[in-house]
Formats: sequence, C-alpha cells, structure tokens
Amino acid sequence: MENMKIPAHLAIILDGNGRWAKKRNRERSYGHKVGFENIYKIALLSRDAGVKVLSVYCFSTENWSRPKGEVDYLMSLPLVFKKDINSYVKEDIKVIHSGRLDRIPKTTKDIFEESEEKTKDCKGLILNICFDYGSLDELKRGIEKIIENKVEDIKDDTIFSYLDTKNLPPVDLLIRCGGERRLSNFLLLQSAYAELYFIDVLWPDFSKEDLHEAFIEYNKRDRRYGGIKE
Repeated sequence: MENMKIPAHLAIILDGNGRWAKKRNRERSYGHKVGFENIYKIALLSRDAGVKVLSVYCFSTENWSRPKGEVDYLMSLPLVFKKDINSYVKEDIKVIHSGRLDRIPKTTKDIFEESEEKTKDCKGLILNICFDYGSLDELKRGIEKIIENKVEDIKDDTIFSYLDTKNLPPVDLLIRCGGERRLSNFLLLQSAYAELYFIDVLWPDFSKEDLHEAFIEYNKRDRRYGGIKE
C-alpha cells in the first residue's frame, strides 16, 4: 500500500454474519462468531496499513429487537476479548468501547472495562468497539450531560466533546459490508465528511484484498469538505 493515502479513522459496519451462516446451513450464531473473530484479523491489517483508529459496529441500539436467543448470544461474544486480550496487548492494540454500558450484562460490561484497562498503554492502533451503540442515543446522552453541566456557550466542538468518541478524530472512510446501502445510525456526526464505500462481501469473508480495494477507492475520492478546488 505504498504511496497510498490511508484513512486515519476507518469505520466498518459488520453486516452479513447471519446471511453468511445461512448460506452454509449453519445457525446465525455461527456467523456472528466467525464475524467477531474477523475483527482481530482486520485490526492487524488496518494497523499495518497505517490506520490509527478502527471503529467497528458490533451491536446497535436497535439490535435489541432481535430474537432473545440471538441477542443473548451476541452479548456473550465480547468474551473473545477476555480470551485474546494478551494478543491485543502484544500487538499494541488499544481496545476502547463506544455505546451504552448500563443495559448489557455485567459480565459483558466487565470485559469491556477490563480490556480497556489492560490495553490502555498500547499505541499501535485504537480499536473502537461500538456495542449497544447508536448515534441518536449517543447524541441524546451527550445533550443530557451538557444540560446537567449547565453549559451555555455551545459550539460545534462542545457537542463533539460530549460524544462517546470525544478523543477520536473524525471518520475518514466508512465501509459497509453485506450489500446494504445505508448507515444505520452509525457514527453519523463523526462521518459527516467521511467517504462512504459499500461492498457486497459479507463481513466474515471480508479480507485483506477487500480492505486494499477499499483503500484504492478511497484514493480516487476528491475530499473538498464543502469547499472548491481550483
């Protein structure tokens, strides 16, 4: 990927796990398992390419409406971090969480907090796990904190400073797997000027080659941020 512009903040909507499993006559939970395991592989590839922040959409505020059995299984998937946390430390990957922690099981909450604590000094890549996350919910929580703190002089930076991603740069490239063409309430403010890239590949199959193709497309884009280039 020499001589390529690499997005500092890459965001990915991990879509297609259930369909991937169905194509293989397996339960949807199997697709979620394989998809969750793919996060680590893509995190390593992203880090090696020069990405500074990778945000992945794992469970949305709307996903609670799915069947209870599927939701319960999704809540157990962060156990992967507990099992593999030493690998993240070894690979210098800092794990953080965006979203709500008050509605997920205590064991899941504890895993996120433990992962953040054990990787807090890592510098190679920030892996932002968006779990029980939704942009509108994030904005609402931020506004509530602004009101609670009686902030009067509200600027653009003020709003961003009360979001879950307050310490992260804006999204440069947002990839959605699985063939859908929508953002589904994911990092809407952070992606205001992001380049969008939609791919039919289902997330468990998303590979090094797919990431490379996304970067090639990103390099074709002319980012003007509302301005005009002569």
